[in-house]
Amino acid sequence: MKLKLLAAAFILSATGANAQNDSLTMRKLSDNILLEGTCYENLRVLCKQVGHRLSGSPQAAKAVVWGQKAMEAAGADKVWLQPVDVPHWVRGKERLSLRFQGEKSFKDVKVLSIGNTVGTDGKVLEAPVVIVKSIEDFKKLQKEEVKGKIIFFNYRFRQDLVNTFEGYGDAGKYRWLAPNMAAAQGAVGVIIRSVSTGADDEPHTGSMRYADTVKPIPAVAIGNHTADMLEKECVKGSVTAQIESDCKMLGTVPSYNVIGEIRGSEYPDKIVLVGGHLDSWDIGEGAHDDGAGCVQSIEVIRALKAAGIRPKYTVRAVLFMNEENGLKGGLAYADSAKANNETHILAIETDAGGFSPRGFSLEMKPKEREHILQYKKLFAPYGIHDFDQVHGGADISPLQKQGVPVGGLIPDAQRYFDLHHTNADVFEQVNHRELKMGAVALTQLVYLVSKYGMR
Repeated sequence: MKLKLLAAAFILSATGANAQNDSLTMRKLSDNILLEGTCYENLRVLCKQVGHRLSGSPQAAKAVVWGQKAMEAAGADKVWLQPVDVPHWVRGKERLSLRFQGEKSFKDVKVLSIGNTVGTDGKVLEAPVVIVKSIEDFKKLQKEEVKGKIIFFNYRFRQDLVNTFEGYGDAGKYRWLAPNMAAAQGAVGVIIRSVSTGADDEPHTGSMRYADTVKPIPAVAIGNHTADMLEKECVKGSVTAQIESDCKMLGTVPSYNVIGEIRGSEYPDKIVLVGGHLDSWDIGEGAHDDGAGCVQSIEVIRALKAAGIRPKYTVRAVLFMNEENGLKGGLAYADSAKANNETHILAIETDAGGFSPRGFSLEMKPKEREHILQYKKLFAPYGIHDFDQVHGGADISPLQKQGVPVGGLIPDAQRYFDLHHTNADVFEQVNHRELKMGAVALTQLVYLVSKYGMR
């Protein structure tokens, strides 16, 4: 009995010592990033010298070069490019004009085509507008009420949901599903109220995919103020819309994921991954989505190196290509990992903006979750408290399907869907301290897992 008590006391003592040492190391990492971090400057260069970078575009190719150089400058032991074929969709010229009952002329309004949609082949598409509040309301329409019409899906982003990502999941289906549903019933075009929390008139783009069973039709998004106006005019009387768009898909082009790593000292064949996506939409500068995630991932490498930490497990940072309109980078990475029999003990994605960090979402087995939760008190001084959410990220979802534990950085997301997929997502919208604090949290978690593993 006495031996058991002594053993227990030794374990508690050792655990306390480890916690104290880890707390000091976490503070060292925090100080380094806040005082000497390069992530904010890296983001400025990415946004201002590269700009928006849709997969397949010249800017995306330029971003790959930037990513490789930034990873090398961070001090990664090894940096390489992983080939991946990506879709090449182009927006071109786009116009939406509205004519209200009793008026003779059309009025141009702000608009963005939804990503991957077709255009009008050099023609002007003109048709009456039919308004519906929801998918359920659309299903009540007879086919003859839809055929030959432009359907306006006037569904509002739910402002009562505190978790804006929950609201995004609720409203996002109108971007993903509405064009296919309308096309299946003979509609010639679709307008959606943007998937946006903003009290403004910024239209939001984003991805959709046509079903094989429908004839593709143009689909566009309008901002909240324009949607409010269109709603009122539809209630008052008839509305006619003109859509003119050069959108088209130009096949696939070769591109790359950018990968850098610090080789593990004891378990080099077991990997802790952190990553974000390098591509963005072809508007704005992709600062929050997901330039922030890319520079934070690179900062993990730089900060560990600057602190002189040699992780026991390999730490790998990945800048994925083509998250926005295809997920080809995430799929290619997972395929390569499987083919090479790589073992990932944890994959973390940062793709929710560069705002103040609040916690980590965790999608993994209960025992693995408990392993992460034992560090919760260490994160408290940094404002990291939310470990309850259960999801990872799009780019690492193929790894998750292979059984890899996944997680994601949770920033404060109240403003994220004001900017998400808009022209307003620019460098000036990112606060340097908030961006760095996200990098601090990521680096600290990677440090702990790369030291103790996941068991």
